[in-house]
Amino acid sequence: MTVTSVGYADPDPDLAVSAKRTAAGCPDSMNSVLGKVRPILEAFTPGDSSLSLAELVRRTGVAKATVHRLAQELVDWGLLERVGCDYRLGLRLFELGQRVHRQRILRDVAHPYMDDLLHTTRETIHFAIHDSLDVVYMEKISRHRGGEEQSRVAGRLPLYCTATGKAILAFSPKTLFAEVVRGGLKPLTRHTVISAGRLSAQLDQIREEGSALESEEVRLGYASMAVPVFGREGGLVGSLSVTAPTYRMVPGHVNALRTAAQGIGRSLR
Repeated sequence: MTVTSVGYADPDPDLAVSAKRTAAGCPDSMNSVLGKVRPILEAFTPGDSSLSLAELVRRTGVAKATVHRLAQELVDWGLLERVGCDYRLGLRLFELGQRVHRQRILRDVAHPYMDDLLHTTRETIHFAIHDSLDVVYMEKISRHRGGEEQSRVAGRLPLYCTATGKAILAFSPKTLFAEVVRGGLKPLTRHTVISAGRLSAQLDQIREEGSALESEEVRLGYASMAVPVFGREGGLVGSLSVTAPTYRMVPGHVNALRTAAQGIGRSLR
């Protein structure tokens, strides 16, 4: 599901999520070299072609001299590149990303079934996995342009308000639900469920029905339907979703979703 500025105050959700993870998950992380390198790399958002040294300092909160020194080392490693006086992410990062085994296998297996699902529903299809308190979109295919421009592969959104996330939460250990609640349920739109009790009731219903539905919790005017994907020995692998404008969301999509999810699961097994 995509995020727009409608009903969402943070124009840079991935950067905000990353900063919270760094600060909350490892209080002493900034004392290490890697702890300083991480916010430099994560300072770049999908909309940034390049960033100045001053902007890197502002976004990371790291001293200017330290950012300058580390940025130069990252340039030497190929993780950053110089563009005049600015910096951009380097090709080396792309090369390393293509070596992530799980990503490559999941995308290769899921893609044919996602193509079939796209042909059946004629709506945007996402395949997502769980990472920390978020879903990360491993693959996305769509026939439509414009409305879904900001939805992208490798984008992330909270587990509690997305259909893919709710499907994952419902079939995950209850400790994950507790972590999500402790992390805070913040509204992305006026329809986002931010009550732990209501979310828990939704997850009970999802476990009973085997599918999740969110309507305008992430983006006004859009809805998503998702089902879990199970792999070897019945282990939860991720979730598969159909996203569409609310007026085009058809209940019958759930049958096509289940067929595709079962196909992905069989292929993984």
